[in-house]
Amino acid sequence: MGIRLLFFIACLLVASCGGGSPPPAGAQDLPIEIKSSSQPFKIDDPAATRIDRLIWRGGIAMTANTRHFGGWSDLHVSADGRSVTSISDEGAWLTATIDYDSRGNLAGLGTARLGQLRGLDGKPIASKAEADAEAMARLPDGSWLMSFERRHRLWRYPTLAATPAPVEGPAEIGRQPANGGIESLTALPDGRVIAISEEYGQRPDTVMGWLGEPVAAGDGYVWRPFDYATIPDFRPTAITMLPDGSFATLERAFDTVRGVRCRVMRFDAAQLKPGATVRPEELARLASPYAVDNLEGMTATKGTRGETLLWLISDDNFNPLQRNILLLFELAK
Repeated sequence: MGIRLLFFIACLLVASCGGGSPPPAGAQDLPIEIKSSSQPFKIDDPAATRIDRLIWRGGIAMTANTRHFGGWSDLHVSADGRSVTSISDEGAWLTATIDYDSRGNLAGLGTARLGQLRGLDGKPIASKAEADAEAMARLPDGSWLMSFERRHRLWRYPTLAATPAPVEGPAEIGRQPANGGIESLTALPDGRVIAISEEYGQRPDTVMGWLGEPVAAGDGYVWRPFDYATIPDFRPTAITMLPDGSFATLERAFDTVRGVRCRVMRFDAAQLKPGATVRPEELARLASPYAVDNLEGMTATKGTRGETLLWLISDDNFNPLQRNILLLFELAK
């Protein structure tokens, strides 16, 4: 992603401390141990539990007993809230069970496994240029559609450990900046797919999105573009469908003075039309001293009381100054 370059420049001085990406996780699907520590919501106010439309439901900072753990770009949480799946921009995948406290708030991750995505040849992806997975969508048949940067493409995986099949992307997919491709991807129950570019746009103050209509005879899509309105500095990194049929997006900004800032956004499904401009509303803005890092992934589930839950995950870029954090919020009515 484009912002990763800024992170790299800002952290050059700590390169000697062990930062930087490790080699790919390898072919095997292996159990790992994740250590979760509580993530405070607001550093200077331990009693705080809400920011704008978001209610705090817990957060964790995560480490593991393998140097391949990190770089998490997107996530999916099962409908029952019991398990999480994530992908890394180094081509790794992660599955883990989710632990809650007595109040139903996020407490940690339990049983976990780590593996490496495979290429079209069936072998684990070995190079960064090929492994830069940035977004994932769980399709109605249970398979996974994933988008990659650097060499922009879409691949469909029957399972995380399977050999993928290429999926023809939008006509403009190759025009995107190398590190500014499709980071927002989600699938609808009817089989349609929504994709939004992080940096590519054809009109001022917008980036391009696409609505993919499934082709009846195969696994492909007919892609119809739309525009997604942006404000200076902020670019979309994730999209998810909410239980009420509307959509939430995650936008991120970074500079060396103000650090990371993120906006959680929402828009109605009626805005999502070919040729239209989606103009989301801001639900909340996360910046220090609130819990925030390089947040890139977001998904939504329904809680045990019928509440809408939003899950956010960060990419630590394998840099010792950043963290892998998983945050849980309830959307206030």
